Amino acid sequence: MAHTYDVVISGGEVVDPGSGVNGKFDVGIKDGKVAAVEPSIDSSEAAETIDASGQIVTPGLIDLHTHIYWGVTYWGIEPDPVAARSGVTTWLDVGSSGAYSFPGFREYIAKPARSRVYALLNLSSIGLIAPTWEFNNPNYADVDLAEKIIDANRDLILGVKARIDANTTRGVGIVPLEKARELADRVGLPLMTHIGSGPPTLDEVIPHLRPGDILTHCFTGGDHRILGQDRVVNADIKKLHDAGLVLDIGHGTGSFNYDVAEGLMEQGIMPDVISTDIHQMAIQGPMFDMPTTLSKFLNLGMSLSDVIERATIKPAKAIRLEGTGTLAIGNQADIALFRLEDGDYTFYDAQMNPREGGKRLISTKTLIDGEVLPELPERELHLWAGLPEHQAGKFGRPNNWRPGRPE
Repeated sequence: MAHTYDVVISGGEVVDPGSGVNGKFDVGIKDGKVAAVEPSIDSSEAAETIDASGQIVTPGLIDLHTHIYWGVTYWGIEPDPVAARSGVTTWLDVGSSGAYSFPGFREYIAKPARSRVYALLNLSSIGLIAPTWEFNNPNYADVDLAEKIIDANRDLILGVKARIDANTTRGVGIVPLEKARELADRVGLPLMTHIGSGPPTLDEVIPHLRPGDILTHCFTGGDHRILGQDRVVNADIKKLHDAGLVLDIGHGTGSFNYDVAEGLMEQGIMPDVISTDIHQMAIQGPMFDMPTTLSKFLNLGMSLSDVIERATIKPAKAIRLEGTGTLAIGNQADIALFRLEDGDYTFYDAQMNPREGGKRLISTKTLIDGEVLPELPERELHLWAGLPEHQAGKFGRPNNWRPGRPE
């Protein structure tokens, strides 16, 4: 018997800010694409039905700040095992690969992945092989080589990444950001700038930001914080944000601070994108994964629709990614299912400041091209993947943990 749909997701509460659909709808999938979003679809029309009763159905999540170059960099995790349990269907790896290591990223990470994998190219030609220091040698900031690699890989490379903080630049000042700005302008793609603690100072960073660029770790508690001591947003950042600068969370192990988030949100400065900065350390907590990160913002008072928007259509627009981020008819059927649980929960920022919350998103199923992504085993953490001391006492493994060692 021929069926109208390959799969129907029935009985769920669809939350799709990108297409303005919010409510009880069934989703029909055919040939890997969204074929229908209707109040009711007869199950007899489908070869397979997924019962989403009591669950939330969203477009597949887009994580705008990740590190998924496993085995070649200090930071990388494998994307598919985490995708299956978190609802993330599209990963943007930001700067793990530089010009010399991007061919390996394409061949060994992006090519075999079931989930969708894209990248921002690190201006540093060595990328993030080590924890940091990639700009310590200015010769690694090879603009001409990076431009050639981007032009040869525009299907995967969607922008430029530069980490600008005291450890990364190590005395070379603002020069790496100047060169990253030049590269982004040459190739006509967004620049993502990482901030934390200087030198360089935030005042030195700001002149190199443009509308359409992405400022990641925007709620950092470091001395690059965009919330002044007077608890007012930095005037230059506000002006840029009003003009289109994208403010991205990039939670990680050190880059999300509740005090800064609350101070900015009180002034109406909301993050444009909620991302994880997922990596070998952050996955151990207090970040953990995308649903946990989204839950923190639900409990800061954002609506479910606003939170999902910042993990679907808004990141899609920030990196100019067509055909994703919504359940629009004809789009790829990348879909995530969640339960929204009520309870008594404690969430932590990167400095281990606690906040109580009453809601938690739990991923139940991830579909890519209309097919359920199976649960996959996750690799053991790397030998060096210990949390900072102030976090290791609460989460993860101690810094001297090794595989096979009792925890």
